[in-house]
Amino acid sequence: MTPMTVLAAEGGHPLIPAVYDIIWSAVCFAIILFAFWKVLLPKFRTVLDERSSAIQGGIEKAEKVQAEADAALAEYQKQLADGRAEAARLRAEAQEEGAQIIASMKQQATDESDRIISQAKSQIEAERQSAMVSLRSEVGGLATDLASRIVGESLADDTRSAGVVDRFIADLEAQTPASPAGASKEG
Repeated sequence: MTPMTVLAAEGGHPLIPAVYDIIWSAVCFAIILFAFWKVLLPKFRTVLDERSSAIQGGIEKAEKVQAEADAALAEYQKQLADGRAEAARLRAEAQEEGAQIIASMKQQATDESDRIISQAKSQIEAERQSAMVSLRSEVGGLATDLASRIVGESLADDTRSAGVVDRFIADLEAQTPASPAGASKEG
């Protein structure tokens, strides 16, 4: 016989358990429920509360760190902007100083060239005067010799010869309308 037929023969329904099985099962269930309710559930709640507070603390810490990071980022961006402004200011100052240095160097070069030109003009004038003195003495000597030969008398007297030379040079200067010395004075 099969187990179902045995139960059916005893007078019970095969799907409904016996009353004593239900009572013992209910008592075991109540003991397990009481142990779970008094022992395991409080420990489980404690662990969940600790985790919840840890998570909440972590979130608060993360928010605090995020706020600090945002403040640090804002400070960094401010410092970066200040640094860029300072760099632009320094660059402008350097360009201004460079322009001043260039202007100063140009002025020094102009002054130096003016000094060199003035010195060269002075030297040329001194050389011209020296050449005039040398030319007067040579022309005077030649004119005196020539006049002595033409006149036939000696013009060895210095005052007389100086007067003759001066007249001769004055006549020469009067005959030439634009002398090279006069042209160099104009330029």
